[in-house]
Amino acid sequence: MSNPFSNAMRQLDKAADIINLDKNIHEILKSPDRVVSISIPVKMDNGDIKVFAGFRSQYNNTLGVYKGGIRYHHGVTIDEVKALSFWMAIKCAVVNIPMGGAKGGVIVSPKELSEGEIERLSRGYIQKIWRLIGSDKDVPAPDVYTTPQIMALMRDEYEKLVGHTDPGVITGKPIENGGSEGRSFSTAQGGVYCVDELAKKMNWVSENTTIAIQGYGNAGSHMARILHGLGYKIVAISDSKGGVYNEDGIDPAKAEQIKKSGGRLGCYCVGTVCDIVDISTDGPCRAISNDEILELDVDILIPAALENVITIENADKIKAKTIVELANGPTTPEADEILNKNGVVIVPDVLANAGGVTVSYFEWDQNVKGEHWTEMEVLNKLEKIMKNAFDDVWSIKEKYNIDMRTSAFVSAVERIAKKIKI
Repeated sequence: MSNPFSNAMRQLDKAADIINLDKNIHEILKSPDRVVSISIPVKMDNGDIKVFAGFRSQYNNTLGVYKGGIRYHHGVTIDEVKALSFWMAIKCAVVNIPMGGAKGGVIVSPKELSEGEIERLSRGYIQKIWRLIGSDKDVPAPDVYTTPQIMALMRDEYEKLVGHTDPGVITGKPIENGGSEGRSFSTAQGGVYCVDELAKKMNWVSENTTIAIQGYGNAGSHMARILHGLGYKIVAISDSKGGVYNEDGIDPAKAEQIKKSGGRLGCYCVGTVCDIVDISTDGPCRAISNDEILELDVDILIPAALENVITIENADKIKAKTIVELANGPTTPEADEILNKNGVVIVPDVLANAGGVTVSYFEWDQNVKGEHWTEMEVLNKLEKIMKNAFDDVWSIKEKYNIDMRTSAFVSAVERIAKKIKI
C-alpha cells in the first residue's frame, strides 16, 4: 500500500505546478505545523494498565482554527494522520470556510474494548492534548469509530481540565450537548448538492440518472434516501456483506427496514441490504459483490465506504460515467490517472464529502456565538456553500483543462497561499 502522506504531497505538487506556486509557500505547505505523539495509559476492566499510542497533527491554520476528527482504529499511523490533516486543510479551503486542517488518531481496536474502557481512553486522550486544543485553537470532531457520545465525554474532560465551559472545543456532539441540527446526515446532504450540480453540468434529469452506491453506513444510507426522494434512480446498493442490483430501481426504505429488523425479504442473505431482493416482487434483481458494484454501467458511482477501493487493478473496468467520492480516499492516484484518461468525471472527496466539516463549522460558529440554528437554516447555508464550491471547482477545471480533483486542490492552495505571510 502506498504511503498516504506521499500521495498527499503528490497532489500538492501537481496543483502547485499548475499555478506556479511561490516556492517558499510550497515549501511551507509540505509540512504540518505540529505533530504530537502521545502515550495513553488506560486502566482496563481487569485492573491491568494498557498503554495506547495516539497522535494529533495540526497541519495548517492559515485560514482559521485547526479542524479535524479523531479516529480509533488498529491501522492508524502517523503518516495517515498527517495526510488526513493536510486533506482537511484542503477540504476547508475548497468550501471556503474559515478553518484549517488537523487530525487525530489512536491505535486501538475499539470493538475489543468495553464502554468503560472507551470512556477512560477518550478522557486519557484529552488529558494528553488539552493544552493544544480549544475553540480558539483546534477543534476536534468524530471520525472512524468515534461517536457523538465520545465527543461529549471529550468536551466534559476538557472543561474539567481548563475549569470553564467551552462548547466549541469539540464538534459532532449530541444536540443536547451543543451539537448542530442536520449534522447526522450533513456529509450525505453535501454530497447530494454535488450530485445535483453534476447532473446539471451533464444535462441529466434525475429520473433518468442511474446511481450505484457502495457502502451503506451513515453517509451511504442517507445519500440513498435523499437522492431517491429527489427522483434519482438508485439501481444498486451494498454494505459490508454484499449488495443488490435492480435495473428498475431500489427503494432505500426497504434496505433500512432490513438493516433495522434483521429480517429476510429475499433469497440471498440475512440482515444485509441484499435481503431486499425478492424476484417475485422486485423485478429483475440480483445479488452482487462489493467489487461488482464498482463496475456497473451507471451514470454515477458513489463509493461511500472504504478508502482505496478503486485501484490500478480495477480502474479500467469502471463503466460509470462519473464518480462522486463520498468516502475519504476511495480512489488511488494510479487509478485516478486511468479514470481521467478514460474520460470519467470524478467529483473528489475533498469537495463531495465536505458537507460534514461544513456543518461542523456551523456547530462551532453556533457554539462560540451562543446560538442554535434550525435544521432549515443549517441546510440553506450548507446548500449555498456546497454549490458555490462546486461551481468554483468546475470553473477552474474548465480554465486549466484539468480533472476536478486537481482543480479542487488548485482552488484550495490558491486560497491558503493568498493568506500565508512569508
